[in-house]
Amino acid sequence: MTITANVRADAPITESPRRWRILAVASVAQFLAILDLFAVTVAFPTLQTSFTGASPNTVSWVLNAYTIVMAALLVPAGRLADDTGRRRGFLIGIALFGAASVGCAVAPTLVVLIAARVVQAAAAALLVPTGLGLVLPSFDVRDHPTVMGIWTAIAAAGASSGPVIGGLLLEWGWRWIFWLNVPITLAALGFGLRVLPDIRARARRRLDLLGAALILGATAALTTVFVQAAAWGYGSAATVGTLAAAVVLAAAFTYHVRHHPDPVVSPAVLRHRMFRIATLGVFCYYLAFAALLLSGTLYLTAEWHYSELRASLGIAPIPISCLLVSPLSGRVVARIGARASAALGGLAIAAGAGWWIALSGCGASYLLIFLPGAVLAGVSTALLQPPLFGASSLLPPDQLSLGSGTLMMARQTASALGVAVLTAILTRTAGYDLTDFRAGWLYMAAMGLLAAGAGWAFRPRT
Repeated sequence: MTITANVRADAPITESPRRWRILAVASVAQFLAILDLFAVTVAFPTLQTSFTGASPNTVSWVLNAYTIVMAALLVPAGRLADDTGRRRGFLIGIALFGAASVGCAVAPTLVVLIAARVVQAAAAALLVPTGLGLVLPSFDVRDHPTVMGIWTAIAAAGASSGPVIGGLLLEWGWRWIFWLNVPITLAALGFGLRVLPDIRARARRRLDLLGAALILGATAALTTVFVQAAAWGYGSAATVGTLAAAVVLAAAFTYHVRHHPDPVVSPAVLRHRMFRIATLGVFCYYLAFAALLLSGTLYLTAEWHYSELRASLGIAPIPISCLLVSPLSGRVVARIGARASAALGGLAIAAGAGWWIALSGCGASYLLIFLPGAVLAGVSTALLQPPLFGASSLLPPDQLSLGSGTLMMARQTASALGVAVLTAILTRTAGYDLTDFRAGWLYMAAMGLLAAGAGWAFRPRT
């Protein structure tokens, strides 16, 4: 097999200022993709009112469809971009994302809205891994920790600020959550056409369509179990059947990878020990982080009786603290090492959840009870994600998009599972109970400790 690298003559030099413009364009696109995952969570009651007769379970598919499709397509999209050109994949993705956002904003029915969200998620799955695959080759390897600090901070800011921005836009109506994307995607498309390099790791081979279909089916089925089991019933035929389908498809994919001469997921990715550990750390972390975001909003509204807008502002310290600490993440990694930084990140989110467990029920002092836990959660993202998401740079250059797609698939799948577990915990009794919130935070603390353990085992130079 012959692999050639096709880079335009005007591709950015690692010392050129152009590399920062490439990072800016890719980061904006990633911010929108992650923002749109979480921004709709605060709009569920409004959507039920807007679409008369819609049940909470049906409305939840506005979020679930995006989560499932994006998680399922991240790896195939990353591989496709590696083979056919990352610049082209990114530009197609950002254009399709903007068009799908228009479809969401003008959707006349809930079914149309969900369908548009599916298209939007497919676009996000294409533009996010290709964005990182364009950014990393534009920087010197020594700058990768700093770059990954910025990249992951933007992703974390998109996730944690989603409910904040969504709550603010609800003052003008839920459709503005999607209209906001349109001018930003147009600007990103225009700048992308000007500054993005034409990086292609082209393999002279056929695309492994069967492998892509198997991984898509397995991920979609497993994520569906995560988000629907509580509604279907954990022992129902639908849950058991979907889980069985996920297991069968995953087994078929494993067999396929071992026997196909050139599978969609390279054996080198699956066998790289440090990359495997990093993926586990990301998965455990997002089992906690996504659930923590939702639990914080629900706690403020259910226990302290905040309005949706006030609650969305109440969790703002999470993205703010992340953005304040993230510029220092490269220095932190250089000073104490990747493993220590990642381990501290896992410990920080566990400590934040533990703080809420210890002090919840001791009044309604935002500054004393809620704020410290929120700040610790934000700091955790700045410490853990840069070294672990940087693991994609350990892979061969032609697998950068595939590696980043694998890590992001772990993030999406874990987010769906984390929210599903939290929902199951909080709905054990009628209404939300303080005991249930504490049980949920205990679960998050445990996942944070597991992420810390994976971080401590991560040794990128070994």
